[in-house]
Amino acid sequence: MTRRTLMIVATLAALVLPIAAVAQDTARGAEIYGLCTQCHGPDGGGDPLALAPAIAGQPAWYVKAQLHNFQNGVRGMHPHDTGGLRMYPMSLAIRSDADIDAVAAYVESMPAPKLESTVVGDASTGKTYYATCAACHGPEGAGNQALNAPRLAGTSDWYLVESLKKFKAGIRGGNPGNQNAVLMRGMALSLKDDQAIHDVVAYISTLGK
Repeated sequence: MTRRTLMIVATLAALVLPIAAVAQDTARGAEIYGLCTQCHGPDGGGDPLALAPAIAGQPAWYVKAQLHNFQNGVRGMHPHDTGGLRMYPMSLAIRSDADIDAVAAYVESMPAPKLESTVVGDASTGKTYYATCAACHGPEGAGNQALNAPRLAGTSDWYLVESLKKFKAGIRGGNPGNQNAVLMRGMALSLKDDQAIHDVVAYISTLGK
């Protein structure tokens, strides 16, 4: 082979290998996700009866962070966090960082589900409340990795309501080992009552549509 040919072959190999690695990771992620289907569903659309939110399309970085939080016991250990207590042992079934990366990549690759609104609230009032949230989660609820703020658009509305209530009650955000949750608790406390929570979630449900 000429030097030029060798360079072309090397360049093609450099392009193909990452693609093959991604495909392999996604396949492994799909296999691991089989553990998650009982609660989150085969399509990642969630199940309120199982206290499992929709996760399909959620950014891999956030999925990984939460799995590590569960595994490290900084999330899901509060006695009143029923959903978290269910998730904690499930997270331990994923035994390596490579498998966490793989399942997170698979979750991100899943098409975001079309969810029906279940929360009744005043979206116009909620828009005013959301102005504070937008600083981290973005005006369209797309999230911001640099600020550790997950995507909110397309998230189960019932789950957002329950999460905000948990933050206000200290069920989430009370463990100093999870500083992002501690910060979020402070933001949730700015919502004065359940009606305010329903209003802001009603507005979030309009985002990304």
